[in-house]
Amino acid sequence: MTAVLALAGCGGDDSGGSQGAGVKVESAYMPQPVTAAMAAGFLVIENDGDTPDTLRSVTSDIAQDVTIHTTSGQTMESADGDDRAIPAHGRLVLKSGGMHLMFEKLKRKPKEGETVSLELHFTKTGPVKVEMPVKSATYRTASSSSSSSSSHQ
Repeated sequence: MTAVLALAGCGGDDSGGSQGAGVKVESAYMPQPVTAAMAAGFLVIENDGDTPDTLRSVTSDIAQDVTIHTTSGQTMESADGDDRAIPAHGRLVLKSGGMHLMFEKLKRKPKEGETVSLELHFTKTGPVKVEMPVKSATYRTASSSSSSSSSHQ
């Protein structure tokens, strides 16, 4: 499967996205962390292909560990494989207040205006590299208000 990377650092529309079969990443951002120990990351993964896939893991040179968590009320827990599924012609939304990335044991505290490199690892698609911009601690994209973590288009 061909992996297509498209980054739309601002907003949740498709105006900056590349079209093609496979995986497309949009609306990636990291709010500037308030502590030097951990940070959160958000993005939208679209699967334009005919085969479902699953986000298996995430790595980044800025953190010792990057985990995929889901928030429900006041509780945060690791997201299991079913939660990380990306249906064919569907999407997986990692957003504030829902499923998101946790960058743990930061090697340095990223500042607003910088970018953080990460690599998404899937069950079927090859690794996808993402340059995630660091935004203000209060920044939110239009996709942050999406009501579901995954949906069919």
